[in-house]
Amino acid sequence: MPFTGKPTFGAGANLPELAEDVADIVSIVSPFETPLLDHLGDAKRSAQSTIHEWVEDALLPNTDQINQTTFTPSPTTATSITVDNGSRFQAGDLVRPGASTEVMLVTAVATNVLTVVRGYGGTTAVALANDMALTILGNAALEGADASGARFTSRVRRRNYAQIFAATVEVSGSMQAARALGVADEMDFQKQERTRELLRDLENCVINGVAPASDPQGSSTVRRSMNGLLRIVQTNRFIPGVSGFPSGGGTGDVLNEELLNAALRRVWEQSAATIDTIVVGGAQKRRINGFATASRAYLPEETRYRDMVSVYESDYGVCRVILSRWVPQDHVLLLDSSRVEVLALSGRSFHFKALAARGDAHTGQVLGEYTLECRNENAHALIAGLAA
Repeated sequence: MPFTGKPTFGAGANLPELAEDVADIVSIVSPFETPLLDHLGDAKRSAQSTIHEWVEDALLPNTDQINQTTFTPSPTTATSITVDNGSRFQAGDLVRPGASTEVMLVTAVATNVLTVVRGYGGTTAVALANDMALTILGNAALEGADASGARFTSRVRRRNYAQIFAATVEVSGSMQAARALGVADEMDFQKQERTRELLRDLENCVINGVAPASDPQGSSTVRRSMNGLLRIVQTNRFIPGVSGFPSGGGTGDVLNEELLNAALRRVWEQSAATIDTIVVGGAQKRRINGFATASRAYLPEETRYRDMVSVYESDYGVCRVILSRWVPQDHVLLLDSSRVEVLALSGRSFHFKALAARGDAHTGQVLGEYTLECRNENAHALIAGLAA
């Protein structure tokens, strides 16, 4: 071929024979990762109804509180004590008030009023106070006594609702037949994109979802949606500086080890659950990373600086730290992952359903129906109101 001398920078209308230089790849930067779903993994079973229920039970409680401000003749010698829940006690119970070494013997129970022997077994009586905790050490039964009345707890049913996630895909016949850059099959590409979006939305709803206040099972006019973790966890909702929970101090309530361990301890005190997962957004992840910054040491030859905490180990459990962009920036979720499952309705995990053609187009739906099962909500915790 003879030399023409035509420069490539003149490509365009003057040089129509030059081909376009377009990379054969489609680049996507939109966030679609699902770190919490990946951590929980696929459920080993499926939901069998749009209203998914499970059963929970609890042992008889062995703690209560004093509900009395005036003690006769004095807080140290009073033998008649009013409590919040008299049904938790029975004659023969050995009871310890607060963190003292005194042991009291319950001799009679009348509704919420206990009659006790103070300083039982030679222990030293202490001054009682309103809201003081009472711990039942155990019951001392009389030898040869008749059986006492049966005591038991009632099982309760909890529920959540299956939410439908759906996205429509439509590709014209011409677009499907034409050769596209970076895409071998336009229909498959659109299915993949919509599936990524729906998985992203599923994780978001598992964390932040809310069911309708009325008619939550849904109808032809009411959309059925699931309650997420932030909605389900109610017992252990901690706000720094409120209801005896420590404050983070400094400017705003900054997450620190004292706050985190206080929440872990509260869960440990009331349940046999083990918190093994901490789910946070970017702001609180940086706070957790900073726990060890002051004590981190490096050798002179090291050239890499690491400032990341992926596992937090405390007296109350070894926790994997999960970074999810869908957690509110002022929240920290503390979970026992063995009690959390995301279940698909039977036969309704994410799939593609082709729709009838209405013309020169390929049409279908990517859809799935899922619910969240969060057993024993008091086995989990939530810290809110943190400085972000």
